[in-house]
Formats: sequence, structure tokens, C-alpha cells
Amino acid sequence: MEKFTITLAQPDIIWEQPQTNLNKYSEMLAPVDKTDLIVLPEMFTTGFSMQPEKLKESMDGPAVQWMKKLASEKDAAVVGSLIIEDNEKVFNRLVWVFPNGKIEIYDKRHLFTMGEENRHYSAGSEKRIVEYKGWRFCPLVCYDLRFPVWSRNTEDYDVLIYVANWPAPRHEVWKTLLQARAIENQAYCVGVNRTGTDGAGLDYLGDSVLIDAKGNARFLGANEQVTSFEVSMVELQKFRKKFPVLNDRDEFQLLL
Repeated sequence: MEKFTITLAQPDIIWEQPQTNLNKYSEMLAPVDKTDLIVLPEMFTTGFSMQPEKLKESMDGPAVQWMKKLASEKDAAVVGSLIIEDNEKVFNRLVWVFPNGKIEIYDKRHLFTMGEENRHYSAGSEKRIVEYKGWRFCPLVCYDLRFPVWSRNTEDYDVLIYVANWPAPRHEVWKTLLQARAIENQAYCVGVNRTGTDGAGLDYLGDSVLIDAKGNARFLGANEQVTSFEVSMVELQKFRKKFPVLNDRDEFQLLL
């Protein structure tokens, strides 16, 4: 598929109210038509909460069921992270739902120790490449952005995705690192952040973004919104052929 449309949903997440947030997203996304992928933020039903004991869901829970319904109605894949309990462990789990209901998952590898995320959630250990409509995606979660080895494009993916709750005090870091990841990996880079203020008193400035492989960025600003972008496989491959940086990448083995 040469042209591919990615829709970014940048909400002011209502703190720890999953069903209220799902209702909100249904309204926000109702006007969306003819998209291929809808990207929601990290912990999109709750905000970045350290209360998994009261907010955790299973993979059969209401949030995943809502994602399946939305994917089917929009004939588009839907991705975002949730608080998920699986095999007696709780994960900050990115869930990717295809229009046919099939699911891929990625459990956040780098837990935010300064926010004590590591005390409440289990870390993932497996990178995930998702194939969809002829495109290859590498979906990651928030703090993963700071660790370039984990996102290194050794799998020849086309689009790098970060879903996040990235707060205002480190806002310039968000913008800078996203552009760096696009440039160093010669891939489109999508970052989806929230806006507003959460229940822990942290402010967020949004700036969800689509960045091309050259580092050209289209940031959304701080307003709550839904915006779609079109990406081109021809343009991506043309740039990689003209300036084949990835051919000179270092080889390494990641020890987990």
C-alpha cells in the first residue's frame, strides 16, 4: 500500500475513569473517515496511574472490546496502551487491534523508575514488529523513547510509534528525541501524547506529531484534537535509496 493514513488522537484524559474516557474517544473519533490506523496515548483509559490494583483489566475487558468495535466500525487498526493483568502480572501493555479483531501486543520495556512505575508494573522483554497493509511498524511506549538501542531499526520497519503521557517539564526532550529517532532510523516516527492536567498534578502540552525520515515534523500543539496524516512508501524508499544510512549501521546483540 503506497499511501497510508495515520490518525492521531490527542485527548485530555479524564483521571482514572475508564468508561468515561471510552465514551469521550467515541465522540472524538466519530467524524474520522477513511483512515488506516488510529493511535491513542499511553494508558488512554486512565492516565498514567500507579493504581493498577483498582484499574487493571484483562484482555477480554471493556477497553479491548471497545478497541475491537472501533477497529471494525472504522475498518482501521487501533493502537494504544492500557493497564492489563495477564498471568497474575500487571503490564503497561500496548494493544494493537486489527479491523478483523486480531490482536498484537507489546509490553513496555523501560518502566519509569522516577515515577515508581517499576514498583507497580512488570517490564516487557520482547520488541514487536507489526505488519499491516504492506507496512512494518515498531510500536513502543513513552519512556522507551530515551533508549535508542531498543528502537534501533534492525528489522527494516517503516514507522516507529510512541504512545505516551509525557509531561510538560520535559517537553523539549519529547520533541528532540522523537526527531532524533526518525532521523537515525530512517523511518517515519509518530508520537502521540496527552494534554491537560492529570490527577497527580502533572501538566501535559500534547505536541503529538508525525515526523518523516528526514526529521521534518508536524507537531499538533497543546489543544485536544484528532488529526490525520498521510505517509508515502514511495517517498520513504526513495530517500533510503538516495541516502542509505541504514546500510552502515552497527551490528550488536542486545542482552536482556
